[in-house]
Amino acid sequence: MDVGQRTEAIILGKLVKRGHRVLVPFGTNHRYDLALDMGDEFVRVQCKTGRLRNGVVCFKAASSRANTLRAFTRPYHGEADVFLVYCPETERVYAVTVDEAASSEGKLRVAPTANGQAKGIRWAADHELPA
Repeated sequence: MDVGQRTEAIILGKLVKRGHRVLVPFGTNHRYDLALDMGDEFVRVQCKTGRLRNGVVCFKAASSRANTLRAFTRPYHGEADVFLVYCPETERVYAVTVDEAASSEGKLRVAPTANGQAKGIRWAADHELPA
């Protein structure tokens, strides 16, 4: 099983445990991995694996593919609504809207900055999926 599948399975389990109604799209190569049935609307979820680097959870906010000539990246704007990011190092799931994330890489700070900066920081704790 690859990293992406493990991440999807962990996120799916955590959502179901919290009582969410989760839909799984049939087939492959969809722009979202799950959909949440919120009663009056559906929320398209793109699952991502976050990596803890220097006190920051980093995740790819665009898909990428390559051929022999060049690499292509494609953001998720308009095709998914929210990233649910599982970070194995913190064992937490974080929710970041697609519009809030940068177009190539999302970042959530876990540890304080070295210079004490607090303004403009996207804190992981503010995005943690509630228990």
